[in-house]
Amino acid sequence: MSLFGSAPKKPVATTTGCPTCGTELTPGLPYCPGCGSRTDRVTGPANCPKCRESVGSTAKFCSECGYGLESGARGERRTSALHAPVVDTGARLIRLDEAGTQLSSHPLVGERTTIGREDADITFSDDPYLSPQHAELIFRDSVLYLRDLGSRNGTWYFIEEPHKLEDGEHLYIGSQILLFRRLGYPGPNPPEADATRRLGSLTPSADIANLSQLRSDGSVRDMMHLSPGRNVNIGRDQGDWIFSYDPSMSGLHAQIQSHDADFVIVDAESRNGVAIKVRKEVELRNDSRILIGDKTLRVEIP
Repeated sequence: MSLFGSAPKKPVATTTGCPTCGTELTPGLPYCPGCGSRTDRVTGPANCPKCRESVGSTAKFCSECGYGLESGARGERRTSALHAPVVDTGARLIRLDEAGTQLSSHPLVGERTTIGREDADITFSDDPYLSPQHAELIFRDSVLYLRDLGSRNGTWYFIEEPHKLEDGEHLYIGSQILLFRRLGYPGPNPPEADATRRLGSLTPSADIANLSQLRSDGSVRDMMHLSPGRNVNIGRDQGDWIFSYDPSMSGLHAQIQSHDADFVIVDAESRNGVAIKVRKEVELRNDSRILIGDKTLRVEIP
């Protein structure tokens, strides 16, 4: 027996099941990792629920992946990932600068990962072009899909091969947003009232689609008409449609190719690529690039 009494016993770490779903709780996390229920058992440091990096009890964001650790203004967790068990997929998003240099890495954990300015699994709070919840990445049958969540500025993916244009699609070329619209084939000319022929431009004989240059308010500034059998080149100083004032555009940036009644856009090995606005789910592959807000992100899938 010690002269100074018995040595104090070390506290034994205990875990408690979630009262809602029974999932084992992690000390230091205010929410259940299984169902997302509030537990209010916040003591000491813990691990980030997304990347498992150690974080302090007062940390607002994970220093490794940027995950939001605080409750939001509405008293809710700033993520949707806690509503499902955390599963490390090994996939990640790499944020790039204009030269293509890696700036940061953001792991995708779970079947669904949201991206936005706030209330998202991956947040970029400094980006004014992002909606609070802007886009979502979904793993389904080992395939990664990209979906827009009704954002104001849209979600974009960069084409990796020639892309057949569909009516109503938006293109991002340089810093220009172009809208593709089909007009259909013109009908037969109405019969003349007399034998006098009507004057008019003979070449091209018919326009069946057009590209409209859109301002930020959605109004049209300029337009390029598309006709069968005619290819249209777009660039900063070369081509049929020139944007000499756009430093983000390459000299010859893209080509619209006519294939009978269809039109296909081809990237002319431009510096910044050609992006299409997401309208439905888009399948992504390893090294696919996407544009969300003003952030260019590259997908890494093991």
